[in-house]
Amino acid sequence: MSYQIGGKSIEHDEEGYLVDIGQWDEDVAKMIAEAEKLPLSDEHWEVIHFLREYYTEYQIAPAIRVLTKALTKKMGEAKGNNKYLYELFPYGPAKQACKIAGLPKPTGCV
Repeated sequence: MSYQIGGKSIEHDEEGYLVDIGQWDEDVAKMIAEAEKLPLSDEHWEVIHFLREYYTEYQIAPAIRVLTKALTKKMGEAKGNNKYLYELFPYGPAKQACKIAGLPKPTGCV
């Protein structure tokens, strides 16, 4: 299975997560978000870029509890809470946001 973008084939698993996270760029993120029927706003991009930075530092995609704690620490309580994140990513903030960010499925997500 793969996404087709700009003449390139970007492989993904059966759930839509990239096989090679090195193939991610913002155009790939837009394509995944479009497949998820999720228009991306600046607030979405803020979380997506945060997740990519987190993954670079810790080499793991954070589960929702870890994500909310880390976002609260960096961006404050208004952005580091479940309500805000579920408004942005209704199919599961950690799961859906990580998919769009090109990261592996977070551990503990079903």
